[in-house]
Amino acid sequence: MPWIQLRLNSNKEHAEPLSDLLMELGSVSITFEDGLDTPIFEPKLGETPLWDSTIVVALFDASEDLAPVIEQLKALPYMPSNTEYKVEQVEDKDWVREWMDSFHPIKFGNRLWVCPSWREAPEPDAVNVLLDPGLAFGTGTHPTTALCMEWLDSLDLADKQVIDFGCGSGILAVAALKLGAPHAVGIDIDYQAIDASKENARRNGVEDKLSLYLPEDQPEGIQADVLVANILAGPLRELAPLIATLVKPNGVLALSGLLNEQAEELRSIYSQWFEMDAAAHKEDWSRLTGTRKTQ
Repeated sequence: MPWIQLRLNSNKEHAEPLSDLLMELGSVSITFEDGLDTPIFEPKLGETPLWDSTIVVALFDASEDLAPVIEQLKALPYMPSNTEYKVEQVEDKDWVREWMDSFHPIKFGNRLWVCPSWREAPEPDAVNVLLDPGLAFGTGTHPTTALCMEWLDSLDLADKQVIDFGCGSGILAVAALKLGAPHAVGIDIDYQAIDASKENARRNGVEDKLSLYLPEDQPEGIQADVLVANILAGPLRELAPLIATLVKPNGVLALSGLLNEQAEELRSIYSQWFEMDAAAHKEDWSRLTGTRKTQ
C-alpha cells in the first residue's frame, strides 16, 4: 500500500499534542525524531523525554488529502507562522524484508558471534548466539554491549557462576552460557526484559541453565564469580553497594552503559570493593572491569 508522510518541526512541549491531533485527523502512525542531533542518554525512570527540537512525522494513506490537515495545524495557536509542512511520498516496499536485510551477524573477540535467526552463521564451529532484534533491550549493535561481549569472550567461564545485572534481552547471560558457564542469573526491573531473556535462552538451547528474576524475587545471598552490568551510569552509581555484594571475593565484574566522561567517577566508587582496571573505550562509551577484594 502506498503512503504519504507529513513532516514538521515542533518542540518537546507541543509534539505530543500534535501527535494526538494528527491521529484524530487520520494519521496511521506518528514518529518523533531528534531535530538537532541532541542525544538523551539517561531519562528518569518512567519518563519518555523528547528533544527541545522535535520533528513530528505523520504517516497517512496515499489517498488522503493533506491540505485540510495542514490548514488545521496552521490554525493552532502554538504553531509558528514560519513552520514548514513537508509532504513526501513513501515508497511501497516489503518493509519486513527491508528490516531483516539490515541486520547482519556480528563477531565479538575471537570466537563469539551474534546472528539473527534468519541468517546462516558465518563460522558454524564458533560460539554462535541466535538473537533477533525485537524489544529494544540489546542486540549487540551498541558499543556498550559490544564491550561486554568482548570481555566475556576473553574469559574462561568453565565452572563460573554468572550474573547479568540488568539483563534486558539476555544477550550477555546467553553468551556467557554458550561460552561455557554452567549457570547464569539474569536480573531486571522490567518483566518484558525477563520474558525476552527467557525466549532468547530457549532459542539458544540454554533455558535450563538460566534463572531469571525481578529484583524483589531474587534469592537472598546469591553471588557470582562473574558479574556484568550493562545499564547506565546513574543506576551503576546508586546501586554500587548492592552490585558489590553480588560478586564473590576474587570474582570479577564488568560495568558498561557509561559515557567516557563518566568512567573515572565510577571507577573511583567501585575501587572501594574492587581492584579496578583501566577503562576500555569504544566510540563515546566505556567499560570498567575489576576484581573483588578479599577484605
